[in-house]
Amino acid sequence: MSEFKVKFRGVRGSFPVADRNFLKYGGNTSCVEVNVGGHLIILDAGTGMVGIGNDLMEDYIASAVRPEDRKPIFSTVLLSHIHHDHLMGLTFFKPIHLRSSKLMIFGAGTPETSLSEELSKLVFGKTFPIDLGDIACKLEIHDIFNNQAILIKPNQKPELVDLQNVTQGEDDILVTFYKSYVHPQDGVMVYKISYKGKSLVYATDKECYFGGDKKFAAFAQDCDLLIHDAQYTTEDYLNPHSPKQGYGHSTYDMAIEVMKQAKAKSLVFYHYDPSYDDTRLGRIEEYYTSNNSNVYMSYEGMEINLL
Repeated sequence: MSEFKVKFRGVRGSFPVADRNFLKYGGNTSCVEVNVGGHLIILDAGTGMVGIGNDLMEDYIASAVRPEDRKPIFSTVLLSHIHHDHLMGLTFFKPIHLRSSKLMIFGAGTPETSLSEELSKLVFGKTFPIDLGDIACKLEIHDIFNNQAILIKPNQKPELVDLQNVTQGEDDILVTFYKSYVHPQDGVMVYKISYKGKSLVYATDKECYFGGDKKFAAFAQDCDLLIHDAQYTTEDYLNPHSPKQGYGHSTYDMAIEVMKQAKAKSLVFYHYDPSYDDTRLGRIEEYYTSNNSNVYMSYEGMEINLL
């Protein structure tokens, strides 16, 4: 199936918000749904992931009367890092509590512990009624490193491969990545999904530099869609009374600068500060998008088709 569709399920950073002043852009935390080449890839497991799970379960139940006749749910999660706003939705993703479901999670652990051990401590166990080992679905958790890539061939599950020796076939999905250390506590993974000559780059919780980021620009070079962290305005970032430098997040101006360096075809701002309500984000949208036809503000439910 030749498709490359992107749907934003959660666009907030730090923590979710629920208020009438946050309805236009949404209050769920980081999660992007990517349906590509017949495969479901979920970028981060923030509270936006709950909605994906609900939709998948509705389709699963409607697919056949008898459970044994229903098609199993298979999805892949790519975690940027293990801060709580990127994990909040994982335990409430309904398919993980279904025995026939299959879930593969890729991400980086810490120098001391594996990703599986970190998830067991942070998300399950003492913070949730069910331990990681008691999850009903068929679960695989994989640590990833800079010299690897994820290759998804048609009708096959994702496979970790050597980045230097990988060959992408015409119908294959290729996920490349590298770890950036410009986010506190062990850094953040930046991902690129490539399929049928099109590419998406996902760069949340990544603090750029004034003047751009050459390493990242090379990684994202000529991508069709750049989803980039834009938690702060430059004014808030440099506020002398409450500066945000070193927090691991970028400004809107930084995102635009790196978009130009990378020659990305389009840019979507992402991971908004939870204090920015619809009125403030609306002003930001008007300022940055009025003079840039290929720059957009993300919002919950926003869909982009790359093919």
